[in-house]
Amino acid sequence: MEKQYVLYRPDVETLLDDEAQIIDDILASMHRLNGRTREMYGHNVRVSHAKSHGLAVGELTILDNLPEPLAQGVFAQPGSHPVIVRLANVPGEIVPDAVNTQRGFAFKILGVTGTMLGEHQGQTTQDFVLDSGTSYFPNPDAKSFLLQHRTLIEHLPQFPDTLKEVVSTVARVTNEALNAVGIESSKLDFAGDSRIHPLAEAYYSQAPIRYGKYIAKLAVVPVSPAQKALADANEEVDSYKDANALRTATVGYLKDNDAEFEIRIQLCTDLEKMPVEEANKEWREDESPYLPVARIRLPKQDAYSEGRQQYIEGLSFCVSHCLVDHQPLGSIMRARLRAYPEMSRVRRTGNGQPLTEPASIEDIPA
Repeated sequence: MEKQYVLYRPDVETLLDDEAQIIDDILASMHRLNGRTREMYGHNVRVSHAKSHGLAVGELTILDNLPEPLAQGVFAQPGSHPVIVRLANVPGEIVPDAVNTQRGFAFKILGVTGTMLGEHQGQTTQDFVLDSGTSYFPNPDAKSFLLQHRTLIEHLPQFPDTLKEVVSTVARVTNEALNAVGIESSKLDFAGDSRIHPLAEAYYSQAPIRYGKYIAKLAVVPVSPAQKALADANEEVDSYKDANALRTATVGYLKDNDAEFEIRIQLCTDLEKMPVEEANKEWREDESPYLPVARIRLPKQDAYSEGRQQYIEGLSFCVSHCLVDHQPLGSIMRARLRAYPEMSRVRRTGNGQPLTEPASIEDIPA
């Protein structure tokens, strides 16, 4: 590997003016969304990734003989860890799958060692939260995300099946508002175009993280022959006949097939071309390609059994559940570092669920 990679140092991050207030306002907006959705559904749901398609368990294997820039943090030493994977829709509303939105892929690595961030000292789980669609985030920073979220709350319908129209309106209104204050927003969109099978999609951290001594983005890419065949066939999931088509597709696939994903890392080579604080700027792969560091294997299983349906609602996937070596970076991620644990506590406390992390894969119902 001949490329020179940017070393992490604290000053790669630059706080926004009034950033603390901006994040306070994001949290207030999320609390309002939580109140609206609690009223709609009769219980607390996640303010992001509300509708789950499945919960799967498996094994994460770190590749042997990784070069030093890739052998960092949880991936520093070859070996295996139990892993828990949740697939979901991205919005904070439980919408029919005919409303075509981004999908989420979150995974929790168990049995990690090292210094954890903040309040998670003493825990042994490392979470990564990823989305489909693009390798960059739709908003440049927390300020534009706040404007988007406020606009979404204003247009949130009383009936979830009208969300597709609302999504289009919110995107247009928010883009116009951002452009009016000089924020580039041509990439801002809330709905995806893909109807690909959830297990045939690639997923991305979108915003950067610390990667031990370096700075990186992370991707999870399907690699088993069966998954690649789904992707190559561009086989659509018929979500118009089945309101839970993505769940049906996920659960059906895992009942009959193993799934395998490759974890890939894109290391930062130039802070001008691959900025930390402009989350909507694409890190071009001709500048730095995604390189493999590990594999996730999910054996055949019932990913939405009755036990798992109940368990998944009390499970938290949180960007702050992480090693210091994988600290999220940039204002979008700094907002997440506050929002994820707070809203997780609100959801689980409001639903009478425990605020605990799984200690073993055996904690997950079959």
